[in-house]
Amino acid sequence: MMRQYELVERVQHYKPDVNEALLNKAYVYAMQKHGSQKRASGDPYFSHPLEVAAILTDMRLDEATIAIALLHDTIEDTDATRAEIDQLFGPEIGKLVEGLTKLKKLDLVSKKAVQAENLRKLLLAISDDVRVLLVKLADRLHNMRTLGVMREDKRLRIAEETMDIYAPLAGRMGMQDMREELEELAFRYINPEAWRAVTDRLAELMEKNRGLLSKIEADLALLFQEKGLQADVSSRQKKPWSVFRKMETKGLSFEQLSDIFGFRVIVDNVDNCYKALGIIHRTWSMVPGRFKDYISTPKQNDYRSIHTTIIGPSRQRVELQIRTRAMDDVAEYGVAAHSIYKDGRSNTVPTAISTESNAYAWLRRTIEALSEGDNPEEFLEHTKLELFQDQVFCFTPKGRLIALPRGATPIDFAYAVHTDIGDSTVGVKINGRMMPLMTELKNGDEVDIIRSKSQVPPTAWESIVVTGKARSAIRRATRAAVRKQYSGLGMRILERAFERSGKTFTKDLLKPALSRLARKDIEDVFAAVGRGELSSGDVLKAVYPDYQDTRVTAGSPAKTGEKGWFNLQNAAGMIFKVPEGGNAEEAQKQVAAQNHAVPIRGANSDLPVRFAPEGAVPGDRIVGILQPGVGITIYPIQSSALTAYDDQPERWIDVRWDIDSEMHERFPARVSVSAINSPGSLAEIAQVVSANDTNIHNLSMVRTAPDFTEMIIDLEVWDLKHLNRIITQLKESACVSDAQRVNG
Repeated sequence: MMRQYELVERVQHYKPDVNEALLNKAYVYAMQKHGSQKRASGDPYFSHPLEVAAILTDMRLDEATIAIALLHDTIEDTDATRAEIDQLFGPEIGKLVEGLTKLKKLDLVSKKAVQAENLRKLLLAISDDVRVLLVKLADRLHNMRTLGVMREDKRLRIAEETMDIYAPLAGRMGMQDMREELEELAFRYINPEAWRAVTDRLAELMEKNRGLLSKIEADLALLFQEKGLQADVSSRQKKPWSVFRKMETKGLSFEQLSDIFGFRVIVDNVDNCYKALGIIHRTWSMVPGRFKDYISTPKQNDYRSIHTTIIGPSRQRVELQIRTRAMDDVAEYGVAAHSIYKDGRSNTVPTAISTESNAYAWLRRTIEALSEGDNPEEFLEHTKLELFQDQVFCFTPKGRLIALPRGATPIDFAYAVHTDIGDSTVGVKINGRMMPLMTELKNGDEVDIIRSKSQVPPTAWESIVVTGKARSAIRRATRAAVRKQYSGLGMRILERAFERSGKTFTKDLLKPALSRLARKDIEDVFAAVGRGELSSGDVLKAVYPDYQDTRVTAGSPAKTGEKGWFNLQNAAGMIFKVPEGGNAEEAQKQVAAQNHAVPIRGANSDLPVRFAPEGAVPGDRIVGILQPGVGITIYPIQSSALTAYDDQPERWIDVRWDIDSEMHERFPARVSVSAINSPGSLAEIAQVVSANDTNIHNLSMVRTAPDFTEMIIDLEVWDLKHLNRIITQLKESACVSDAQRVNG
């Protein structure tokens, strides 16, 4: 276990003015607090925070971050308190230690919502101070290095979690070396057989090519020396997970991989990067399509380098990366390479990480998505999408560079520029040519978005786009459009309900009643009424607490020669008739007796009413099923579809027919007919239907055999007797084998 003075010396090596007192105090405090605690391996528990601190010293981080690493488990696993740490180390370090304590482990076997909510907490804490991420990743790296002592099921869960969240997050922060080690360790436990096979093949290949690699290194170094360019050349081998992933995604065998070995050229400045490139390309032939300049167009995680592949010494295919020392630091340490102390500023107080990096800007944009109201599952889906995607670089007509995931469309591009531009997109020009919105963008494309103020993004766009930002914005716009429709419907319902009750309706009247209605604004009330979640009667009572659900108004006689009737109306607009001599009390009793059933004809209702596909006709016993956001669907009581609602009794509504005998209205019904395949059969069936004064609303052939054809016919009939008469006559027809009513 590393000793106290050794830790101080490690930091002193790259930061001579280190605050030794802070490190010594954190070391002693954490060791005393963890005391005799043991890890699963049997090692002293304090060895874990000490190793986490050591990992961060390898990343050349300041003493405040090292102190946070030493203390990161004290609040969670010992009797240490935030107040005590604030007093000893200052409130900033105390806040970060507590922030790490609050980050619960992400559990991939738990419900998605729980996992997503934990990811929210992680990113929110990181956005406040990126040092939380650095300590968390170092913590995860040491846990992965010692994962072998865990139970097999726990090893697998932690490894999958690392591969899903922590490794790609390290990559997005530009910390490539850490990402590769996390992936390598996770791969070892997720697929041990594949890991062993690839590792063995790579070891054999390294042994076989060791001499060749040394020769290519020497040839390149000699070439640069002859041209007067100071450059360090080193070789590298792809990691097993990178090799395995490429074999899987591209369907290649191990022998077909051409870039297992690569070479890195480190020079002093940017000018020398391009000078080295010129020397290499003038000496050896470049492989077409294998050149990328990430210096002029850096990756979103701040990675900068020139990539090229040549047919080099010994006619070998050689992959090269050319960069400066500073670029190499960023490629290795990512956001950790942006620490303020490297700019020569004072380190008397704990330092934060520069927020000017592209990687950290991506993190801030991700955090902005958290405040847009998406549910946790959507956020998890979007974040994972963005974590795993490679990139393409496109330009606006004014030359602004937009980085997008590979496979992105012009719709993704529009939303990346601004949400309002995405919402109003109707077309696109790519490199001056009109192209479909689903076109996959390529590196260097100039994208000109065509807009219309009247445009609303179609829901189907969600299946086209690949960025989380675009998907999130499309879902929000769709929800807003639906809400607007329901809001308009709800306002009209309330206007009519208030008018029927003889009350005044204005939007201002609703404001004081919002708390009683449990809605945050007036539009929420309108939308809830429109969706059927809130009745107009409830709104009336909230605005006018003394309002009675029923009222009696004079009405005209129902028929000539009969005595007059009163029309009794309840809050939902349902109308009942009572004798002229009845008083209000008797009327209210009659309403109470009637009010348990909802008439589906001859009355106004707040909830839209529709029929099930198989239809229902007067004479059927019927039942209503409440469909949230849709209304009431009417089923005949014998419908087999009702079994789906057996365990949802709260959705069943007692409904009845309320048909005016003087109204001539048809109702939907569905019949199945098996007819003999002979000329004129369909005409004969249509003749039977027509002779019974019936409309055919729809007809489809669902199954055709050599002798028979089965048809489904949607009819519009007066009532059950009418329907039964038609079915009987169809059965009597010479061309019909069978005719039955369809009940679900």
